[in-house]
Amino acid sequence: ILFFIFSWRCLDWAVMFLIAALPSYLIRFNIFGVPATLLEIMIWIVFLVWLIKNFSLIKNNFLENFKKENKKVKIRYPFDWELIFLLLVAFVAVGVSSFSSSSLGIFKAYFFESVMFFIVVVNVMKGDKGREKILWSLALSALAVSFLAIYQKITGQLIYNPIWAAPETRRVVSFFGYPNAVGLYLGPIVLVLTGWLVGSIKNFQFSISNFQTIFNAKIFKKIFIVLVIVMSVLSIYFAKSKGALLGLAVGLVVFGLLVNKKIRWVTIIFCILIGVGIVTYQPSKKLVYDTITFKTFSGQIRMVGWEESWGMLKDNRLITGAGLANFKTAVAPYHAEGFFIKNDDPDWLKNLRNSAEYRKKMWQPLEIYLYPHNIILNFWSELGLAGLLLFIWIILKYFYIGFKNCRQLIVNYKYINIGLICAMVAIVIHGIVDVPYFKNDLSIMFWLFVAMISMINLEKNYGENNI
Repeated sequence: ILFFIFSWRCLDWAVMFLIAALPSYLIRFNIFGVPATLLEIMIWIVFLVWLIKNFSLIKNNFLENFKKENKKVKIRYPFDWELIFLLLVAFVAVGVSSFSSSSLGIFKAYFFESVMFFIVVVNVMKGDKGREKILWSLALSALAVSFLAIYQKITGQLIYNPIWAAPETRRVVSFFGYPNAVGLYLGPIVLVLTGWLVGSIKNFQFSISNFQTIFNAKIFKKIFIVLVIVMSVLSIYFAKSKGALLGLAVGLVVFGLLVNKKIRWVTIIFCILIGVGIVTYQPSKKLVYDTITFKTFSGQIRMVGWEESWGMLKDNRLITGAGLANFKTAVAPYHAEGFFIKNDDPDWLKNLRNSAEYRKKMWQPLEIYLYPHNIILNFWSELGLAGLLLFIWIILKYFYIGFKNCRQLIVNYKYINIGLICAMVAIVIHGIVDVPYFKNDLSIMFWLFVAMISMINLEKNYGENNI
């Protein structure tokens, strides 16, 4: 009720609060027997408030399309057909899962409500002021997540898995239930904030006469962004999320390549030096080789899961997939209870055959995960082939719009736009070994980034006041 009143009075600030509170999906309850989260309730409230307050305008704009002599300038909704097809494909995936309650819940949380949120952001958070509010919200959210993660690292408290809590094997989880969620959440935000920071520095003009004002506002802003970025990167490192660190590293390299010619050459030289160092230093060479060939412990687990997922898909499910929220059931007949961990021992196979004790030592039990932990297999298994192709198209269109924006944008737009490009790069890279979409906060964040890069494109083409 309080949030509804807040939304009615200050809808843009309510959207800001919602973005800052994306982890609030962890607060769960039932409404008349229907499972819901605090995040979902806030999305419904801001959407309904926007719809009610703008109903007359929405109705008139819709009816204008059917007038024969309509001279009104028509601006297409960003990703309009993609959103329609997404809802259709996702609903078909619910049918593949026999309209189970869990599949309907996933459809509602990850697709329908994400589209609602996208519509609100595009219509409410317009222009420089709207974009600034989104960035402040993301920064505050990242600060809260990072603060708790660093507290967990220092104290070991509030980590309920004893292995992750132990000092020698500590991995922070922040508000979430597992460490990789920290990297999935913070990695893309760090890159967007990096774009915000660089844009702020480029626009900064120092003046002695108004030093006190600058110190209280503009300098504080830059210090705050730097603090959030540093704390977020530390939190990802303390979570030991290799996929997130790799995605962040690749995103920063892409950022350096896109900023300007001078930074591009610095980035290229830096990458060459890092590459030479990795190749010449044997331990790092082996670590990188084992990681990219999935010979590490976690890599081997991923490979087994991917093989099982592919076995399930190619057995009459290449078109339909497993259906929403049906992966665990569909892959169960193809699941192995465990596997023998491979290592560098040249007699590994011989010892495995001849020693029961060695077999026991090398045996790794496996659970069935909710998703295949690969961005391609995730979308394929949940949404079928059509859903996979649709998301590939959405991501490619996102990059196309982003790179197109880069050519013509003024400074304050340019670097945020580059940050958004790099955030999607990090999502895709981390998605090779994880699930960067099928989670309440991550699906909303994905469409928030799509909305932001779309709005930059609209403002570039039509002007802020004409949208």
